[in-house]
Amino acid sequence: MNSPANSAKNVLNSDVEIKGTLRFPGELTFDGKLDGEIHTEGTLNLGDNAIVKGNLNVNSVIVRGKINGNVAAKDKIEIKTRAELFGDVRAAKLVIEEGVTFVGKSEVNPNKVAPTPPPAPRPGEAAALPTKK
Repeated sequence: MNSPANSAKNVLNSDVEIKGTLRFPGELTFDGKLDGEIHTEGTLNLGDNAIVKGNLNVNSVIVRGKINGNVAAKDKIEIKTRAELFGDVRAAKLVIEEGVTFVGKSEVNPNKVAPTPPPAPRPGEAAALPTKK
């Protein structure tokens, strides 16, 4: 089989427990327990039995299990029904299905737009200030 390394598909089943940092280049389906971080330029598929305690820094991820940590994706985060995510997410695209438990903040910015400041008051107008009584 002559396939490029970046298209390799790896599977770690539910009987796998890892402490530390997991790094891989292609695609990984992870259904075990991880106490640590995951870093990849590829795609991570977290299975129904996956439990991750730590941060994820990925290109894209599909979440079916449980994450207790922050998730940053260059492309997309997809959170499937019955998944649990306790942490903040940041991605260009975010998909959350019905039935998901998500507790955290989200930042979705597909065009990498910088926040714009609020418009300044026009000359002759005073900014409204709250008055104390």
